[in-house]
Amino acid sequence: MHSPTPALLTLEGVHTHIAEYHILQGVDLIVPRGQLAVLLGRNGAGKTTTLRTIMGLWHASGGKIVFDGQAITSKSTPDIAQAGIAYVPESMAIFSDLTVKENLHLAARSGPMDTARLEWIFGFFPALKKFWNYPAGNLSGGQKQMVAIARAIIEPRKLLLVDEPTKGLAPAIIQSLIAAFQELKASNTTILLVEQNFSFVRNLGDTVSVMDDGRIVHAGSMQELAEDEELQQKLLGLSLASHQ
Repeated sequence: MHSPTPALLTLEGVHTHIAEYHILQGVDLIVPRGQLAVLLGRNGAGKTTTLRTIMGLWHASGGKIVFDGQAITSKSTPDIAQAGIAYVPESMAIFSDLTVKENLHLAARSGPMDTARLEWIFGFFPALKKFWNYPAGNLSGGQKQMVAIARAIIEPRKLLLVDEPTKGLAPAIIQSLIAAFQELKASNTTILLVEQNFSFVRNLGDTVSVMDDGRIVHAGSMQELAEDEELQQKLLGLSLASHQ
């Protein structure tokens, strides 16, 4: 797939083995700089493995991953994070025993939290300000998701990897996430989003790639997929219209 926007991240023929399982089988993926790229696919297609491989949590057994002009295929997770990539896993991975404030403080690795950026985050997620000194484990699922995303963006990142952020969330919280991701895009943060909520990604996505059995089987513009129900049926076995 060719994009008029230069790529911030590219995967070329990436393979990932986990124990005896060959999960990623030659993944080719382009994430254009400054855009929101969506990765769709059925459960078990390899979407989470793709994010974890980019982040170095699982190492590619073949192929090449290039981020911002540098090969990161064999780099460690801390080095990849230092290069400007943040990861919000589906499990959220927050520290339940620590307060919201302590969770964000730990994520601000370069020094004290920037007050202006913190107020910007509170604008999307006012519940975080309300529960600032509460243990994160006491929050609702939606509030925990807010903490997880806030941790990832408490410092400016070049690339944000987000795994199914709307899973189990109320519509009002999903609207807050939409606003947050739109603002992040406007502030030159590139986003790679794995998601199953099609109306959510339809509103946000610039490009879309569809995975099946550890490979990319389609790549193009989100608008093209959103307007072509026949293509949706072919790739996903459903239509976006039925998920409005």
